[in-house]
Amino acid sequence: MTIVFDIGNTNIKMGLFNDDELTYTLRMASSNKTGDEYWLLIKDMLSVKNIPIRDVEGAIISSVNPNLNYTFEHMIETYFGFKPMIVGAGLKTGLNIKYDNPKELGADRVVNCVGAYRLYGAPCIVIDCGTATTFNVIADGGELLGGAISFGLKSAAESLSAAAARLPKVELVAPARAIGRTTITNMQSGIIYGYSGMVESMVARLKREAGLPDAKVVATGGISDVVNKCVDVIDVVDRTLTLRGLNIMYQLNKK
Repeated sequence: MTIVFDIGNTNIKMGLFNDDELTYTLRMASSNKTGDEYWLLIKDMLSVKNIPIRDVEGAIISSVNPNLNYTFEHMIETYFGFKPMIVGAGLKTGLNIKYDNPKELGADRVVNCVGAYRLYGAPCIVIDCGTATTFNVIADGGELLGGAISFGLKSAAESLSAAAARLPKVELVAPARAIGRTTITNMQSGIIYGYSGMVESMVARLKREAGLPDAKVVATGGISDVVNKCVDVIDVVDRTLTLRGLNIMYQLNKK
């Protein structure tokens, strides 16, 4: 079995794979916990699933949160007894990355593109609706052309409430109408439909600029389901794309 970790700025997603089958997932907060504390959470999960530690034979980490890198590397070496793979320079991706400086490309974006390319083919556009919103364009043959980074829906909503004292925090659900009649529905309309319009506009622009009008659009991230209900440009929503991309990268590099 393989254990994979996607360490983000807000959450840590963990997945347990038996070959290509994702058998269990766990979400933890990205906090100042020690490696021992994270291990206790993971050990409890393995115990609930009746999985002996010895059955986990490999691990891979993707991280955009350097403060937690050593914590997880040390935790895996200490409690599992092997060194994890770290997504970065030197690992095979199966992609031809056209970024001017590939080292600048976030590990999570690389992993999402590996997963989308292997699972859904190319050309495709990969959208990750997380703390930030990232767009990645993959052409035929696995050429990762580049993409764009924009604001995240949750961070935009929190910023609006923080900047305007009289505006409350709101639940991120789409209102029935774009024309709201309360402060809450006004905010929900502006935040969600405004964000959805940004996504539609960016997808159209990226397809046009790349000359890929038929590119499949694959979305992932915590609020991808919310966005998908408000737009017509997303073909596939895969909330486990990052975890599955990590497992694919592990399989590509384990020899």
